[in-house]
Amino acid sequence: MIRRAAPLTRRTVLSGVAGATVAGWTGASSSAAQDATPQATPLSPITRVPLWQTAWDRGLIYGTSLATWQVENDPEYLQLVDHEAALLFTEDDLLWWRLKPTPDAELDFTFADQFMKIAEQGHKLVLGAHLVWDEGFGEEWTEDDLWGMDEQTARRVLFDTINAEVSRYRGRMAGWIVVNEVIDAHTPDGLRTDYPWLQTIGQSVIAEAFQTTHEGDPEATLLLNEFGFETDSEYDRAADRRSKTLLVLDQLLDADVPVQALGIQAHLVADGFAEKFDVESYQQFLADVADRGLRILITELDVLDDGLPADPAQRDPAIADIYRRYLDATLAEPAVAAVITFGLTDRYTWLQEDYPRGDDAPRRPLPFDEDLRPKPAYDALQEALAGAPQRSPLWQLPPGL
Repeated sequence: MIRRAAPLTRRTVLSGVAGATVAGWTGASSSAAQDATPQATPLSPITRVPLWQTAWDRGLIYGTSLATWQVENDPEYLQLVDHEAALLFTEDDLLWWRLKPTPDAELDFTFADQFMKIAEQGHKLVLGAHLVWDEGFGEEWTEDDLWGMDEQTARRVLFDTINAEVSRYRGRMAGWIVVNEVIDAHTPDGLRTDYPWLQTIGQSVIAEAFQTTHEGDPEATLLLNEFGFETDSEYDRAADRRSKTLLVLDQLLDADVPVQALGIQAHLVADGFAEKFDVESYQQFLADVADRGLRILITELDVLDDGLPADPAQRDPAIADIYRRYLDATLAEPAVAAVITFGLTDRYTWLQEDYPRGDDAPRRPLPFDEDLRPKPAYDALQEALAGAPQRSPLWQLPPGL
């Protein structure tokens, strides 16, 4: 599994965009997309069955991550998102490089408010991410800024931000990813030792963040979000990451911490996936999570296409096969409530920027290509959602979707 070793590269590219606004948005519908940026010709309507509808017919939520910078000058993509997704995941606009780009900066909700406007006018559910994470900071944040805070300062900085976010959007979020990427497969207690908030505040920060969020937004579903459960990486065995995640969940649940769901990122690695993905062990892990009374959300699904040919005619069917294998195994568990891809189109995939292929062929990890045309991965996603066992939905869809 990928560990994000270069967390701020997207922010570097977009440093000139950070001061821009998308105040011209009037909604997330097709007509709004046309109004946002003048078009030579109207957008053609999308007539296929939406992914969200296929999912909802089985009691599932389908969604995608989105960032305001992706759609401020791309009405065609906004139209695609509006058509296909019932839920939007805040990819960038609630990260600290947007909210608090320097240690001394006042909180700036400009972009987050714009995101919420797009979502609400499009009648979408929203999953807010991430309240506690060790990445996603502005370039003006140094290691000393993060690690050099005493406990009192760290508590004020972190919890003032959490309280401000949660109170601002209280009742408007379907869920919050409260804590992201704290699991370590190699420590006795399952928690990382290289996570600044765990060091400056202490391990209690996890429980306190969940409790604070629950008190501030009691109707929202609260997630612990993690990665690396599907196949072994050069750093970790997937089985170890699964077992340590269950250990941490047990510690939190035993302490009555309001964790209500596990987010599984599912950044899948193509190289040898069919041989390396242990379906039986993975399904047992999902069942173990469900036995603890938790729902499961697939939060950041995509495929790193290393090990596959550069030719899209060969690569795309292989990626689709990975989607199909993974989703067939995963959706067999009734506790899985949502499938969220980390974007819809290769046009904006984070993998192209952070992990380019060695042969310089563009990454193709998502259901739609750079021209917003559906690929075999889209067909695999539609088929997997359509074939999923029926289940009780975690959330109700907003009226008007």
